[in-house]
Amino acid sequence: MIRIKQLREELGKSKAQVARELQIPYTTFVNYENEAREPNSEVLIMIANYFHVSVDYLIGRTENRHGNSLPVSNLVPLKHIIKVPIIGRIACGSPILAEQNYEGQTFCPDEVNADFALRCQGDSMIDANIQDGDIVFIKEAPIVENGEIAAVVIGEEATLKKVYVQGCTLTLLPANSSYEPMIFKKNEINDIRICGKAVAVLRHIY
Repeated sequence: MIRIKQLREELGKSKAQVARELQIPYTTFVNYENEAREPNSEVLIMIANYFHVSVDYLIGRTENRHGNSLPVSNLVPLKHIIKVPIIGRIACGSPILAEQNYEGQTFCPDEVNADFALRCQGDSMIDANIQDGDIVFIKEAPIVENGEIAAVVIGEEATLKKVYVQGCTLTLLPANSSYEPMIFKKNEINDIRICGKAVAVLRHIY
């Protein structure tokens, strides 16, 4: 049992209106409501947040709208969700070949103000609380402030590092003392391109 229809009718909204606000195709939303198609876990979370209920309540596992456990103070409903494209993977260790291929989409609050997302590999940014497998949301920008974390393309490779510029020297600093800084000087900088600033991190809890 899924309670989408019940929750939608409680709000007095049409199927088209809810589908539009969730940025889900109308026919897909109708299939979810009629239980002709099962939403994946990310979509379930998005729909539950939209209706301000727990996923367990949404799918009929509990009669408690907010779950059976006490609320967690650092978890808040996401009121406005947008879709963000995942355009490839980014190295958090030694740079890997930048694959500008479209991997799919993920969801984030619109206040994050991200243009795209990248999936991290490696552990060179763990002291910045960015771990292997995390999805990092990026706001496109050709320049960032010193010390900010950015997605940086080196030739045809990409990496996620703290950026420092001093005169004709560019330093890409990892957030893990096990890794050495990457230093580029003078003409070497011509092969470096900042794609954007990291603005948020998504981590799945298993």
